[in-house]
Amino acid sequence: MSKEENVTLSKPRARRLSKAERRQQLLDTALLIVKEENADRLTLGHLAARAGVSKPVVYDHFATRSALLIELYRWIDMERIRNFTEAMATTPLSLPETVQTLASAYIHCAADNTDEFHAVGAALAGSEEKAAVFQELLDNCVAMFVSVLTPHVNMSPRALQQCCVGLVGAGEALAVALTRERLNQSEAVTAFALLIQGVTEA
Repeated sequence: MSKEENVTLSKPRARRLSKAERRQQLLDTALLIVKEENADRLTLGHLAARAGVSKPVVYDHFATRSALLIELYRWIDMERIRNFTEAMATTPLSLPETVQTLASAYIHCAADNTDEFHAVGAALAGSEEKAAVFQELLDNCVAMFVSVLTPHVNMSPRALQQCCVGLVGAGEALAVALTRERLNQSEAVTAFALLIQGVTEA
């Protein structure tokens, strides 16, 4: 056996990605495109080129550019919520610290129009799909509030869930007021913290 043949035989084959792993690779690459170029550059063809796969592979996961944007929009938000919830769970905080951290993080995220989440949202502006997924994301935020506040309240799960629906709505309204410069960030966070504190004292 020649030296070349021996090298060829001993070279390990690259493991084929599962469908779930491939989908995650494509979402990771799509996020990089948005970060490094911009959301306008995120097309299915460009994603295929950046990910090093053929176009049919991308189309197998995302039938249209809108479908890709929706999944990326959903995934970014879910990752933000997951990271925040895990951080809150692993670092025990007092009730005042919990209220302040929750208020500050939510207002900052909701009002920040410079990150990838808002860039993807802007690319989806006006689409029917965005309206549907936005409601889903609000529901995820409600679930996050319930999870974070449960150890600090004395009320039924249903009552807390209903209160958290109101809190998320209030957080969105305060974020809009902030972006329209009717409030500054400190005022918005303080107002939201007072609302959250009111729920914990109910």
